[in-house]
Amino acid sequence: MSLRILINIGAQSLQLLDDDRLLCEYPVSTGALGVGEQNGSFKTPRGRHLIRARIGDGMPENTVFVRRRPTGESWTPELHEQHPGRDWILTRILWLSGCEPGFNRLGEVDTMRRYIYIHGSPDITAMGYPGSHGCIRMRNADVIDLFDRVPIHTPVEIIESD
Repeated sequence: MSLRILINIGAQSLQLLDDDRLLCEYPVSTGALGVGEQNGSFKTPRGRHLIRARIGDGMPENTVFVRRRPTGESWTPELHEQHPGRDWILTRILWLSGCEPGFNRLGEVDTMRRYIYIHGSPDITAMGYPGSHGCIRMRNADVIDLFDRVPIHTPVEIIESD
């Protein structure tokens, strides 16, 4: 089995593939400011990546993470109202690392140092539309399903469109 993830920014979708066989597909939300690799751009990086870390295994759905650590909070609409504008990182984190030196790895274009994740989001977050700060947002149930299927070092390719 040769698992890999393909994220299509144009389609706002994430596919889990075994070689070229589609295992599942999920709607996502990528960077509201588009694509780009520059540190501080808040854009979604393109190219070849891999999952460097898996965070949140076994945590309850809606667990709130800050700096990759659970805060002890669970997302609710009430908590959301108390923290308007907060960039919610929920449930699971798949931390990405670029594989292309000078493009998405090292220096001012390093995906991992930019803290680019595939992560869960509040149920009220729209999927299928760009809206993140550069990460790949997923529905909580979908990120749990994906997380449970992929090991560390799973290849991830982020493309602009087919």
